[in-house]
Amino acid sequence: MTAASAWAQTTPNPNEQVARLDEVIVTAQRRAQNLQDVPVTVTAFDAQELEEARIKEIDDVATRTPGLQFDAFPASQPRIAIRGIGSTDRGAAGDPSAAVFLDEIYLGRPAMIAFDAFDVERIEVLKGPQGTLYGRNVVGGAINIVTQKPDLDAFGASTEATIGNYGRLEGAAVVNAPFADGRAAFRASGSWRTHDGYTENSFTGGEVDDQDTRSGRLQLAVEPSDSVRLSLAVDATRDRAAGPANRVLDLDESDPMSMFWEPNPDRVQFAGSTDGFQDRDTWGARVEAQVDLPFATLTYLGGYRDLDYSTAYDFDGGNETTNFIQISGGNDEQSETSSHEIRLSSLPDSPVQWVAGVFNYSADTLRLDTLILDIGGEGTEVFTQDAQLTSYAVFGDVTVPVGERFSLIAGLRYSDDEKDYRVSDTAGNTIFRAEEEFDVTASASFDALTWRIGGDYKLSEDHLLYAMVSRGFKSGGFQDIPATAAEAADPFDPEYATQYEIGHKSVLLEGRLTWNNTVYLLDYADLQTRRTLPSGAVVTDNAGAATIKGYETYLSWRPFDGARLVAGYGYTDATFDDYRVDDTTNYAGNRIARAPEHKLVLSPSYDWALANGATIRVAADYRYESLIYEDNSNTGPERREPTNIYDARLIYTDASDRWSVSLWGKNLSDEVTRSFQGAFLGANFGAYAPPRTYGLSLNWTL
Repeated sequence: MTAASAWAQTTPNPNEQVARLDEVIVTAQRRAQNLQDVPVTVTAFDAQELEEARIKEIDDVATRTPGLQFDAFPASQPRIAIRGIGSTDRGAAGDPSAAVFLDEIYLGRPAMIAFDAFDVERIEVLKGPQGTLYGRNVVGGAINIVTQKPDLDAFGASTEATIGNYGRLEGAAVVNAPFADGRAAFRASGSWRTHDGYTENSFTGGEVDDQDTRSGRLQLAVEPSDSVRLSLAVDATRDRAAGPANRVLDLDESDPMSMFWEPNPDRVQFAGSTDGFQDRDTWGARVEAQVDLPFATLTYLGGYRDLDYSTAYDFDGGNETTNFIQISGGNDEQSETSSHEIRLSSLPDSPVQWVAGVFNYSADTLRLDTLILDIGGEGTEVFTQDAQLTSYAVFGDVTVPVGERFSLIAGLRYSDDEKDYRVSDTAGNTIFRAEEEFDVTASASFDALTWRIGGDYKLSEDHLLYAMVSRGFKSGGFQDIPATAAEAADPFDPEYATQYEIGHKSVLLEGRLTWNNTVYLLDYADLQTRRTLPSGAVVTDNAGAATIKGYETYLSWRPFDGARLVAGYGYTDATFDDYRVDDTTNYAGNRIARAPEHKLVLSPSYDWALANGATIRVAADYRYESLIYEDNSNTGPERREPTNIYDARLIYTDASDRWSVSLWGKNLSDEVTRSFQGAFLGANFGAYAPPRTYGLSLNWTL
């Protein structure tokens, strides 16, 4: 089971020589469609795969999806990139290039991306610019998390329990209860996931990189009539963890400051002056109302998200007895976002499928970034950011059939973003800045007209050809840790991407083989990227232009009864056409940071049907990722070497299909991989991804 595995798993049918692959229904175009009929590249994970492959968090999705990258420092502030387009700017006045939507509600801050995949119907990864169908525009792509909705027809309940190494204990449960004679239903789900730290702190005696996460969701659905549907949902997540276990990974020997550092390659131990902490509390509410009119469906969708986040960490992973230089810091953030969307969409049986709507999004973010540098005496610098964003948009999209086989597709969106920003710098020394303390207020507005146009052609019922050109936009912003008052007041520009994509989707061998292919070219202009100045300050600026070319393929095959093979591969050639860092340096020809050239996922599995009607499934995942540059300069030690990751699981499901037990292992070869790294003062600092983990899970359904 893998990325690109948009197939549902079923018990083999003994009456058929080889079972067909099941259809997968997605809503990537704001309507329910068979995945094979959607003329865009979508990677989908269904509920059974999420459960069996232990896809619980956003990084689990990224590792199994070609073209999708996940990076974080710390892990509670994920940075997502799709097809080489991503943002490393977490400032209060910045926006993500690749976004996450929870039941169509935009999660506008990195630390808001906190969810548990228990009781989730599916996760869809859409690649390329989005905006003519979805409320908030994104330039790189979107991850849509679709939760299980209340069932008005039947009472139901299920539970999950897991034990594993590193003291892992997990539990989750869901209850669905209809009432009012089937006109309403209530659904409640919750989970609790804990494990001990993956890394020991030899200086404090503590453990870091642990987990203590609690999540809950309450949903109410009401259908007072056949043409009116109402729903209300409230969810919350509480995270508590120590870490991350940052340390010196390599030396930048071109920098004379490298003499002050000693690399620590030990995956299981570091000697930080503090264990650090990562505390996150986030919750949200969602309301949706749908009314079927004679000619269309009228929908109102409203959302509210709240975030209270605080983290502190030892950046260098040493203490006063090991390092002459001490670097530490942290982030504190309180954010509130709200969105409102009103749209009209065609009825399901309409020959012309269309959607049109208006959208409003507001965000209020107060963020503190603290930097502490101790070189024979402590210096502390605190950047206080206060940002307000108000965004308005109008959008529409239409699919028009031309004959029986061909359809034309077109969409248009106008976006207008207004940003008000205040940033102040208070410091005990001047190592990060070039002037005295400042307090700056600034405003800026950004607007754009974006679109998509294309078509699809049905060669036959099982073969689809499509071509699409789409343009995306991400608004500009302001520096989060500016070095000067002038820099603080000067906004960076929006970025734009135009994607040209051609693909085909095929079902072959009487439904036993699905094979999808796509080639694309992205013309990426004014991309927002981060770089470190000689002073040590980190700034976001516009990097000129880049071209991203790629090929992605997905194959799902049942070669014989009980056997399945799923494969996904992505080739990404992401290079700068022009990026003038200064008067003498141009990164033209360099690879864009955090974009591997090759990513491969293979997932074979086999099911045995036992005489008593039970089944045993053996499944494995292999994931390969080629070299990644962490810095756009493509020089120095900031790189991740190619990785090979192996997962496996053995699953017993009883004949009633009501309970199952799974023995699973992840990263079985205990590959040492890096989850983050960055160079500063002569050293490359970073953290490691989780080591080998394994456990036993029990699932029961009423």
